[in-house]
Amino acid sequence: MTAGQIDNRVANGGEPPLIAALHRAGCYPHPVRDVRMLETHISWVLLTGDWAYKIKKPVNLGFLDFSTLEARRHFCEEELRLNRRLAPRIYETVVEIRGTPDAPRVEGGGPILEYAVKMREFPQTALASSMLARGELAPQHVDQLAETIAAFHMRAERADEASPFGAPDAVLAVALQNFEQLLPCVTGAADRNTLQSLRAWTEREFSARKKALAARRRQGAVRECHGDLHLRNIAVLDGRPVAFDCIEFNDQLRWIDVMSEAAFLLMDLEDRGRRDLAWRFLNAYLEATGDYPGIDVLRFYLVYRALVRAKVHALRARQPHIEDAERLRLDGVVREYLGLAARFAAPPASSLIITHGVSGSGKTSATQSLLGHLGAVRVRSDIERKRLHGFPALAQSGSGPGTGIYTSAATAATYDRLLLLARLIVAAGFPAVVDAAFLQRGERDAFRALASTLHVPFLILAFDAPEAMLRERVAQRLGSAADASEADLAVLERQLAFRETIASEESAAVIRIDTRRSLSPTVWESVLQRLSGPSHQDDIHPSARHSSASE
Repeated sequence: MTAGQIDNRVANGGEPPLIAALHRAGCYPHPVRDVRMLETHISWVLLTGDWAYKIKKPVNLGFLDFSTLEARRHFCEEELRLNRRLAPRIYETVVEIRGTPDAPRVEGGGPILEYAVKMREFPQTALASSMLARGELAPQHVDQLAETIAAFHMRAERADEASPFGAPDAVLAVALQNFEQLLPCVTGAADRNTLQSLRAWTEREFSARKKALAARRRQGAVRECHGDLHLRNIAVLDGRPVAFDCIEFNDQLRWIDVMSEAAFLLMDLEDRGRRDLAWRFLNAYLEATGDYPGIDVLRFYLVYRALVRAKVHALRARQPHIEDAERLRLDGVVREYLGLAARFAAPPASSLIITHGVSGSGKTSATQSLLGHLGAVRVRSDIERKRLHGFPALAQSGSGPGTGIYTSAATAATYDRLLLLARLIVAAGFPAVVDAAFLQRGERDAFRALASTLHVPFLILAFDAPEAMLRERVAQRLGSAADASEADLAVLERQLAFRETIASEESAAVIRIDTRRSLSPTVWESVLQRLSGPSHQDDIHPSARHSSASE
């Protein structure tokens, strides 16, 4: 073997001699407690206690090429550069591995054998996937992650229009590549039929969304993203989620529409049976970015991302030296991802839901739990009003009742924006939840008319609580300064005096919700029953059901 080549002969442990030798503590320039290894379809990661060393496999999979030592060095350096954007505390440097395959030394002498990315090791129990499995990934972690990714996307470099990144035809080519690489790996007739149906759906959906994809590219939605944002690439360190292990090996897979990135994490949480956290993440992300036009391409990317994960597991199952039991497990995971993709491609009907209630009646906290039940996108008047006037969600505008951003004209503009966003969400095939006071009959009628025009069910969730409780909640909320609402007691009194009660002709669309106590799950069951009806089915695998894939 010449210097700089990995000997791919298998050692006793099932890996090349160099990798097997690196299990010895003496190969490292620092104390080592023990050496453990993690393996993916494209890398080996040696865990030594305080430090981890990631070595790229000498493979060419079409979408990546690590077949030469120079390529592996280059992509180690790219991995370091790119991951320092989101995880600077984890990524330390790129190191040389020198010596001989049987006696290698990290940062030692002799011929260069390989390169590795040196990272600070963290416990595998800190992975978001592990925390979710233990029930320890909390809503606040999801909110923090949405905030982090939204800020990352908003500062990320935009793709130049002269570049090929994000061009509609390039997006389709990458999506179709999944099918080209999956079909040889899938042998069952049912799975092949699902793949063929999903390919036909992908081509139809692309045709329907091609103009939207082009518009988003022109408007700067294609940016240098993470590219591989799922729960096994997120760790919770010091109480906050940190995304690591971004895509460094393929520019086209990293320079993507930001909605493709958001769809990846939503898909992963859905796959793991946590729709509540999936839709919490998406809605928090949209509230931070205001990128509601991205909903138009979300379903395309949800299907694409599920197929990406199917492909990754299929490729891993076909690599040499995989034991039969593990290959069978991986094939089962592939099948589950195909089912998930089919479920995304055949969604239930959309709907339009608005709230009704004064400040403190519990509209926002209650509808938060509804989002996961429906797979819905929510827009909030408190946030959109501030966005219209250039204020961050938690900023204080200093406006009093009827002044500043709360004049009649400002309120009318806010409801116009909510109407526009609701139309966009419903037209994209998702349920829309509009969280606003809707104290005036005319405001409610405009949204009822929109639902009629779009031929979707319409509901009014009317929230209420005793006035003493309303006043107490408003006072507490103001004291916390952790909510977008600026309503104080003066605003509440004004709302109580001027609200228009729901008329009898509106009552058929109303579900009344008393928020004096915690909401019973039966409340949302009644909402789902009212919205139930024939699903908008496509010819994609109508029997496909969700199942949670293993790692």
